[in-house]
Amino acid sequence: MTPAIETTRLCKTFDTRRAVDNVSVAVPAGAFVSVFGPNGAGKTTLLRMLVTLSRPSSGTARVAGYDVRKQADEVRARIGLVGHQPMLYPDLTLEENLRFFARLYGVEGPDARVAELLAAVGLKHRRLDQVRTFSRGMLQRAAIARALVNDPDVLFLDEPYTGLDQHAAEVLDDLVDGLVGKRTVVMVSHDLDKGFELCTHALVLARGRVVSFGAKQDLGADEFAARYRAAINAGVA
Repeated sequence: MTPAIETTRLCKTFDTRRAVDNVSVAVPAGAFVSVFGPNGAGKTTLLRMLVTLSRPSSGTARVAGYDVRKQADEVRARIGLVGHQPMLYPDLTLEENLRFFARLYGVEGPDARVAELLAAVGLKHRRLDQVRTFSRGMLQRAAIARALVNDPDVLFLDEPYTGLDQHAAEVLDDLVDGLVGKRTVVMVSHDLDKGFELCTHALVLARGRVVSFGAKQDLGADEFAARYRAAINAGVA
């Protein structure tokens, strides 16, 4: 089976600093990959290359079967991204935002798709409210709805739990848990416990290099945490 994501010696260099250093991984379709590492490990830089927001310095990456450099438009049509900003128009209502993105992607039956997404993220009751009135937790749910509007093959989440209170995090838990097994998900996370709980595969980066990558079933939570901390303490990061 063709991997959902495949990188070979992928690198990104800024001036003389290599932020991503020869990353080679193959992510099976349907996997939920949690990406871990300390600040400056290259997590977000790697994600930005995979979603075509940053061009690799060298190496190759394919997402949903398409080359991120040579076939960027095809990649973008098949992915969804939830980043640090919700990427929604604050003065439009949530329903207007979702309709706009549905039409942008050429989604058939946009009204039905919008209604489906509003129900999925539990925001149907706020569909006519301007997005600027939303709490941080509601914005994250709205951003996930926006990212799913084109029914992507691969969904990228960049630290989606940042800044959420306990209730909002619990609501997001249910939403993210519902994605498992339905599409390939890549989530950058600083939270070892949360990220490991959700994932099927764990990727650890340090100084832009792969420290560990594998299926969760081959690791216990304690062993994974020990490996992560050993890499940090040994100065790999």
